[in-house]
Amino acid sequence: MSPRCKKPRNCKCKFKGKAFKPTCIPMSEVEQIPLLREELEALKLCDLDDLTQAEAGTRMGVSRGTVQRILTTARKKVAKALSKGQAIVFE
Repeated sequence: MSPRCKKPRNCKCKFKGKAFKPTCIPMSEVEQIPLLREELEALKLCDLDDLTQAEAGTRMGVSRGTVQRILTTARKKVAKALSKGQAIVFE
């Protein structure tokens, strides 16, 4: 049995190809962590705009549980990048 198709998400963030990295270190020498558009959108809606996960799910067109899973992975990626001096690359 194959998994369900990925449901399309409504993401308004348009940062494809940009990155945040530590200063004074060339991008070629820094480990890169990819952050998906849906992860950035979930972080923005829940942490910056102070929406609940249910409200963010409504805006993104997914369930609250999906927003929770997206947030969990996004927060781990951001915490890892900040604590280890790695680059966050938006995809």
